[in-house]
Amino acid sequence: MLKLTYTENSFSLEYLEVSLTDWVNQRVMLALHSATNIYIESSQAAFLLTCESSHLVDLKKLNQANIVEVCSCDASAVEVILKGTWIASHQDSEVGIFVTSLSKSAELLLERLAQTEQFCYA
Repeated sequence: MLKLTYTENSFSLEYLEVSLTDWVNQRVMLALHSATNIYIESSQAAFLLTCESSHLVDLKKLNQANIVEVCSCDASAVEVILKGTWIASHQDSEVGIFVTSLSKSAELLLERLAQTEQFCYA
């Protein structure tokens, strides 16, 4: 699964070898045991990537297979959109965690992008 952590000024993308269901269940149990609020909803997350990326061809293949959505923003950037689950402390929070489960090859490609490319959230 992929975990995207959104903070006030940035975000990070991380590949985890755990099932999405198990990870979400652990977060819910942690919130219950620590008496903290948790808000969970089906959602989308997006980040921008430069058009010069060497992985753009691979991303477009994922787009054709309906694994991710890739949309042109302008001449220099594309937006990569993922479907998954948003987890935060309350409904209106812009700080939280987005998790999604894709094919392993898609997850590893996006992890490589996070490690080698400069992108920001949209």
